[in-house]
Amino acid sequence: MDVIELLPRLHLLRFPVGQAYLWRDGGELTLIDAGPIGAGRAIVDAVTALGHAPGDIRRIVLTHFHEDHVGGAGELAGPGGAEVLAHPLDAPFIRGELPGPPPKFEEWELPVHAAVAERLPEGTPVPPAAVTEVADGAVLDFGDGARVLHVPGHTDGSIAVFLPEHGVLFTGDTVAASPVDGTVIPGVFNLDRTRLLASLGRLAELEADMACFGHGDPVAGNAAPALRAAAGAG
Repeated sequence: MDVIELLPRLHLLRFPVGQAYLWRDGGELTLIDAGPIGAGRAIVDAVTALGHAPGDIRRIVLTHFHEDHVGGAGELAGPGGAEVLAHPLDAPFIRGELPGPPPKFEEWELPVHAAVAERLPEGTPVPPAAVTEVADGAVLDFGDGARVLHVPGHTDGSIAVFLPEHGVLFTGDTVAASPVDGTVIPGVFNLDRTRLLASLGRLAELEADMACFGHGDPVAGNAAPALRAAAGAG
């Protein structure tokens, strides 16, 4: 796993498939997503290398239920561990109560998805014992007021998280950066692409300076125009 500083208070944690983000408020840490199965150990090692204790991770905000985003959540939660938060529509899948619905693939996505699946660790994620459900408009106690936005389409319960005081937007898989040229594009492997594009349009209305995606390099400055361009091209 690569650990990349984006801001003094923000690090990107990059896995072979997907990525998570670590936000710091003083000695308190928040994870946005938790990597694939088995990522808990690597996240603990990264936190320790940054001078923190694993217990400093107070919360894990999951943007959606897919395995490359929730794998480490149960490993880092547990008794006395981090609080896990997700949207009510995806929470049952994260808790392991139900299997999540598969994406409705476009034809060109099938070989891409097969190649990605080969790079994911085998196994089933350890579900967190509890998931705190957060809905659209909730304000979370980190980043000087983190605003939750329900952005369905990739999954029914996908969320984004916006830190207005810092101009930082975590999009989950509603938005991505192309691995070819870094162009900002709508997310792929969706449950409902039409709804995803509407959600992307909502994110494009925010005045985000930095956009942090579930896949691909973040836009590190003046992100709003890139989001608007992606929404217009979608």
